[in-house]
Amino acid sequence: MIDVVDDWTAAMTLALGEARAALRTDDVPIGAVVLDEAGQVLGVGRNLREAEHDPTGHAEVVALRAAARARGEWRLEGCTLVVTLEPCTMCAGAAVLARVARVVFGAFDEKAGAAGSLWDVVRDRRLNHRPEVITGIGADESAALLREFFGRQRAGGAPGIL
Repeated sequence: MIDVVDDWTAAMTLALGEARAALRTDDVPIGAVVLDEAGQVLGVGRNLREAEHDPTGHAEVVALRAAARARGEWRLEGCTLVVTLEPCTMCAGAAVLARVARVVFGAFDEKAGAAGSLWDVVRDRRLNHRPEVITGIGADESAALLREFFGRQRAGGAPGIL
């Protein structure tokens, strides 16, 4: 169990571990964790788009699916989604539709973020549910993983664990 009053650092540490694991399959290093109201881990996920040839294989979707299976229902009311990078529109929409209570993320995604950067899907008043958003937890480490990964990609470097 994760202490939910610890400023989300323990949950982000778990998500960062998932992000590092994504590197083994040449996936973008993004990790996610879903916690219930008591801080119990219901689901974890990492990007699996490359590994599973799945365009929806984003860390958040993987973690939300695992949490829904663990809970035995798709409504994740009271739960928290913790993710290393600001969710994209698909993942922000999935968080809203799953009815999570809050989204906690590390680094902002200025190119595709949908929780405050480029769009703000999670707080759109036209939708029927708006989770609380907490930002900046583990931002430096999350951003460093991504910078190193994409730096290697641009340089044509060999894949592998950072």
